[in-house]
Amino acid sequence: VRMTEPWKLLAFLGAGVVVLFLVSISVGPATIPMMQALQGAFADDPPVISTILVELRLPRAILGVLVGATLGLSGAALQGLFRNPLADPGIVGVGSGAGLGAITVIVLGNTMLAPVIGMFGIYALPLAAFYGGLVSTLLLYRVATRRGQTSIATMLLAGIALGALAGALSGMLVYVADDQELRDLTFWGLGSLAGATWAKIWAAGPIILAALAAAPFLARGLDAMVLGEATANHLGVRVQRVKNFAILAVAAATGASVAVAGGIGFV
Repeated sequence: VRMTEPWKLLAFLGAGVVVLFLVSISVGPATIPMMQALQGAFADDPPVISTILVELRLPRAILGVLVGATLGLSGAALQGLFRNPLADPGIVGVGSGAGLGAITVIVLGNTMLAPVIGMFGIYALPLAAFYGGLVSTLLLYRVATRRGQTSIATMLLAGIALGALAGALSGMLVYVADDQELRDLTFWGLGSLAGATWAKIWAAGPIILAALAAAPFLARGLDAMVLGEATANHLGVRVQRVKNFAILAVAAATGASVAVAGGIGFV
């Protein structure tokens, strides 16, 4: 089947996501037929099926769709912004900053940051990852912006340097970690949807959905910027506004995704 029209391709891929979503809530150690899964999600009889679906599989499936959509859209936005098909969210420092924030909480959570852990509980780790990614992105944006203009080349080089710095600080923390902390670091760094809960979805979902809803408004500006920033400016595109919007949207959405799902890399 030829998919020459974008809307046909999007409809085909959207239908594929729906089918895979239904399969994901049906298949597992306890196999549940798809129709029974649909009925069990909204019923209390039998209670075991309802518990498996509502408390375990639905949060994982929903979070998987949100995180996958975020990483794909963020990659597309940055590829348009940098005019490079290999660009990914890690360029703006989200991954390295989020990793440093998470590692800091894991390693220092029982000592220097014990009051913080006591205050936020299980939410301390995702909050640290989110704000670590956000702070690193804002720092990178500040370095690359002069007189109201953001240099893409400077941002690219500064992003590499910031990633190296965050990696060095993370390495120092890993060096002083004990065996249990190293185990926790390994599991977080691998990335997983196993810890998906409705609380995490309610925390990260609004940020992710806001970025997904706002992203289509970047399309015209990013298409014009392929011709160069000067040409896009002459076409009536507010180039600096597009840059600001794209960077902040990607940072917020990717930071929220990494915070609730761990170090899932962009593909």
